[in-house]
Amino acid sequence: MTTIRRFCCNDLLRFAPVNLDHLTETFNMSFYMTYLARWPDYFHVAEGPGNQIMGYIMGKVEGQGESWHGHVTAVTVAPEYRRQQVAKKLMNLLEDMSDKIDKAYFVDLFVRASNTPAIKMYEKLGYVIYRRVIRYYSGEEDALDMRKALSRDVEKKSIIPLKRPITPDELEYD
Repeated sequence: MTTIRRFCCNDLLRFAPVNLDHLTETFNMSFYMTYLARWPDYFHVAEGPGNQIMGYIMGKVEGQGESWHGHVTAVTVAPEYRRQQVAKKLMNLLEDMSDKIDKAYFVDLFVRASNTPAIKMYEKLGYVIYRRVIRYYSGEEDALDMRKALSRDVEKKSIIPLKRPITPDELEYD
C-alpha cells in the first residue's frame, strides 16, 4: 500500500536512495529546505511498506497573470517502485493543488530530451511539448519544457507550442 503525505525535514535524511538514478537531478540541502519552507503544499513523499520512501515530488507555484502556473521541480520514483502509478499519483496531487487551490492556468516541468520513458509518461498524463531549452542541463543536454493546461485556461493558450528553441537565459522563471 502506498501512502502519500507531506515531505518533512526528517525525510531529507531518508530519501537519498531515490535520487541515485542518473536521470534524477539532485540538489543541495538548502535547495530542498527552501522548497519545504516556501511551498510545503507542493512537496510530498510516497511511502511504501515499512515506511520506505518510494518517491517524491517537489514543486512550486509562480508567475503572474496568464503565466500563473504550478511547476514540477522534481518528481522521481525509486527504480524498484516504477510502473506502479506512483509518479502519476504524485503528479495528480500537484496538478489538483495548482488547479483547485491556487487557480493556476497550467502546470509545467522540464525533462531531459533523452529521457524517453519520462516523456512518454508525461504525454500519457496530458502534457505536451511546449518548447525546447538548449543546453539546459549542466550546459550540455537539452530540456523539453512540457505543459498541461488546467481548467482556468479555457482556450488552452498556455500549451500552444513555441516554434523555436530557446536558451536558459531566455526563461521567464527559474
